[in-house]
Amino acid sequence: MDVDTRLLRYFIAVSEEGSLTRAAERLFVSQPALTKQIKQLEALLGVRLFTRSRAGMALTEPGRTLMEGAPALLAGWDRALRETKSTASRAAQVLRVGFVASAANETTQHIIAAFARRRPGWRAEMRHASWSNPTAGLAHGDVDAALLRLPFPGQDTLRVKVLLTEPRWVALPTAHPFAARERIPFRDLWDEPFVAAPPETGRWRDYWLATDERDGHPVRIGAVTDHPDDWLTAIANGYGIALAPRSAARFYARPGVTYRPVSGVSPSQVGIAWTPADDTDPVVQDFIRCCLENRPARADEATA
Repeated sequence: MDVDTRLLRYFIAVSEEGSLTRAAERLFVSQPALTKQIKQLEALLGVRLFTRSRAGMALTEPGRTLMEGAPALLAGWDRALRETKSTASRAAQVLRVGFVASAANETTQHIIAAFARRRPGWRAEMRHASWSNPTAGLAHGDVDAALLRLPFPGQDTLRVKVLLTEPRWVALPTAHPFAARERIPFRDLWDEPFVAAPPETGRWRDYWLATDERDGHPVRIGAVTDHPDDWLTAIANGYGIALAPRSAARFYARPGVTYRPVSGVSPSQVGIAWTPADDTDPVVQDFIRCCLENRPARADEATA
C-alpha cells in the first residue's frame, strides 16, 4: 500500500494540534481540504484514526499506533530526500535558492554577486515559485534556501532572518475612483472585491487579504490567481483590487494598474529562510551571510 507523505503530514498536524481548525492554520490549508485529506487517509488504511467531539479531534487506538511511528518515518524520508537533492547540487556547485514574487527586491542582485565573490566557481540558481507554493520549495527540500515574504507556511520550524520591511500598498484598476487619491485608508477598501491567492494557501492568502485587520468585516473575493501575470490581468480588468508590497509598483508596473499607499494596515517583510539541518552547511551559511551583509539600511527601506 502506498500512502502519500502529505497525508501523513496532515495526520501528524491534526494529532498534535487536537483541532482541525488549528491544524489547518498551521499547514496553511483550508479546513475542508484538510478534512478531506484525513478521510482519504482513513479510507486508504481502512481504519478510523480520530474521534470528533466538542473538545476537538482525539486519536483512536489505531490512530495512536500510527502516531508512534509516523513522525520518525517522515523525518527520515525528509532527511534522505534533502540530502539526495543537496548532494546533486553540491556536485554541480549550484546553490538552489527559491523565491516568491520579487525576492529581496533590488537587493537580490547584490546578494547573488556577493555570493559569487565569496564562493568562486559556485552559482546561485534562482527558482521562482507560484503563490500556491509560498515556501518556494523549501518545505519539500527542492531548494537549499529561500527568499520569502513573511509569514509563510511552516515558518516556525525553519530558520528565518528578516532582510527588509516595506509598507503594503493597494493595486487598483486605473479607472477605479480611488486611483486618484494620494493615500487610501484601509477601512475604505473593506467592501471592495479582492483578487486573492488560492484557498489552499490558508494564512498566506489571509495575510494578503488582511483578514486580521478588518475588525471582523467579511472579505469579498472577486478573482483567484496563482501567478503575478494573472493577478495583474485580473486587477486591470476590474475584477478586484489587491494589497501588495510597495515594491510591486516598481517590479509589476502594467498599463491599467495603479498602486497607491494604504494607511491602517501593517507592513510586509522579506526574509531569508533555511532548514535547521543546514545550520552547519558552509555553502548555505555563506549565502545567508551575503543576504545579511547586503540587506538595506532601515532608512533606505523607509524611502525605497
